[in-house]
Amino acid sequence: MQRPGAPAPASAERTPRPREWRPQLYRKCTDTTWLFLFFLFWTGLMFITGYSVAAGATARLLFGYDSFGNVCGKKNSPVEGAPLSGQDMTLKKHVFFMNACNLEVKDVRLSSTILCVSSCPEEQLDTLEEVQLFADNNGSFLCVYSLDSINYTQNPNADSLCPSLPVPPSKSFPLFNRCVPRTPECYSSFASVLINDVDILHRILSGIMSGRDTILGLCILALALSLGMMFTFRFITTLLVQIFIALIISGLLLVCGVLWWLYYDYTHDLSIELDTERENMKCLLGFAIVSTVITAVVLSLIFVFRKRIKLTTELFQVINKAISSSPFLLFQPLWTFAILIFFWVLWVAVLLSLGTAGAAQVIEGGQVEYQPLVGIRYMWWYHLIGLIWTSEFILTCQQMTIAGALVTCYFNRNKNDPPDRPILWSLSILFCYHQGTAIKGSFLMTVTRIPRTILMYLHNTLKDKQHGAWSRCMFRCCFCCFWCLDKCLRQLTQNAYTATAINGTDFCTSAQDVLKLSSKNSNHFTSVNCFGDFIIFLGKVLVVCFTVFGGLMAFNYNRALQVWAIPLLLVAFFAYLVAHCFLSVFETVLDALLLCFAVDMETNDGSSEKPYFMDQEFLSFVKRIDKLNAARAQGEESSLRNEEGTELQAVV
Repeated sequence: MQRPGAPAPASAERTPRPREWRPQLYRKCTDTTWLFLFFLFWTGLMFITGYSVAAGATARLLFGYDSFGNVCGKKNSPVEGAPLSGQDMTLKKHVFFMNACNLEVKDVRLSSTILCVSSCPEEQLDTLEEVQLFADNNGSFLCVYSLDSINYTQNPNADSLCPSLPVPPSKSFPLFNRCVPRTPECYSSFASVLINDVDILHRILSGIMSGRDTILGLCILALALSLGMMFTFRFITTLLVQIFIALIISGLLLVCGVLWWLYYDYTHDLSIELDTERENMKCLLGFAIVSTVITAVVLSLIFVFRKRIKLTTELFQVINKAISSSPFLLFQPLWTFAILIFFWVLWVAVLLSLGTAGAAQVIEGGQVEYQPLVGIRYMWWYHLIGLIWTSEFILTCQQMTIAGALVTCYFNRNKNDPPDRPILWSLSILFCYHQGTAIKGSFLMTVTRIPRTILMYLHNTLKDKQHGAWSRCMFRCCFCCFWCLDKCLRQLTQNAYTATAINGTDFCTSAQDVLKLSSKNSNHFTSVNCFGDFIIFLGKVLVVCFTVFGGLMAFNYNRALQVWAIPLLLVAFFAYLVAHCFLSVFETVLDALLLCFAVDMETNDGSSEKPYFMDQEFLSFVKRIDKLNAARAQGEESSLRNEEGTELQAVV
């Protein structure tokens, strides 16, 4: 009741009260509109998947096909108007070119007739009699299917129905299962026409498929290295930190040196005649420059933070104590990794089907060619956005699950009696209330990647044209700005997810609350968070370095017939994503701990009425960080005063 004569609280009514933090006291469904939009988007992805299955023919890309519409190594269905189509090619798994030494491209088509054969001729065949003998002995018929082997030497049209003589020796190579000529002059003509005129998407996909075993092995290596780094961080000591930093420096220098050595080897290789080899050389130069810049930056940062090794050990001991309250957090990335692998395999399968989607058209001579369907390239872009958005959503679900479990354990008064099954509880809260928030945050990260992708596409499109240094500088500046924006938004979204787990608010409200809270506790957030994230980033760099080094050694053996720079880039991206998936447990725990600490300081004062939720070890660690920052600031202030108080003395 208001005292008589007291001033009316009009100003208090007009001033809105700041919203209070209420840890785990209120829940509601957040950002439901985005959940509906994500459902509509995935409806489009399902349509593309069904369309690719119906219209695509991945087998044509994987196994190769002849001039009559038959896929080698498969039983085929007939094409109307093509009498030699629809044959059973189960035993004929290799693609043979009847005029391999004189290939020409006319109207975007090869002039040579292509056949499916059971084996490639390993020795040169100079006459039709030798071609007939090879067919009788090996069951591999090198003439058109309509001509029996007994008529190879008797049919007057055998010159047009059989391969050009002499038939060069060849061997099968896993690039469309082609029979590749072995003689140098014929191989040069064959490869320069065939490989250079293949569509770039098919060339990249063929490089991936021909190196699929190597890519799989490198992915397993990245998984093993990520698991090793995760357990290293779990039981980290001062000695392990020193060994860890030494390995990072060695890995960076090793990868950088190998890239420059391979580029030097390519530039001095006089046999480089193919576009694939020239593209590999250009990609190597780009890889070498980027790795050199990254090496210089990382080594400089290591030199700056070299005196904080002891602090690193204490930081990870605090993180590991928080993880010990829910040890199954370390296994959280396993199901995330399994879901990502399943999604990526499905995504690649749909991409392969889209790359081979085409309508069969019969041309002269009863041959068949496939015309790309209208709108396929637009589907590729939609499919690419689906890859980024869905991958970000899966990783976001992991972050929100870890943050929710940590919040449940942190805001528990009885530390000796931790809550039961915090991970399952966090998962249930996520799927019942906050899927829309996860979708909205992952979409925001996807949108920040689109301008960078467009800039890269424009830069690659216009790089062959004459442009001044100003335009190139503008491209690079814009790309760097979007990169910085991506990093800042990623940190903001991570903290917003934790705020949603604490307060149960939507994405925008959580982000606004985090920004206000961060401005009040900048000393705690900036120093500890940046330093901890840098150490975790070094772990990701270590995984990528050794995986890329293994890829360089493996892919370098197949230079000519595959664009291995793209599979190597894919492996590097996969290695970083896997390392991020596993090591982000520590990153998420660190960010969530600091935010919970800030909320704890905001809502409690340490008194008996409002005691802190945090334990004394974590509080003492943060205080020690504050003392170090205060001592550093005081030292900088005193040095500044000394400089201002210094007077110029006369020279005697």
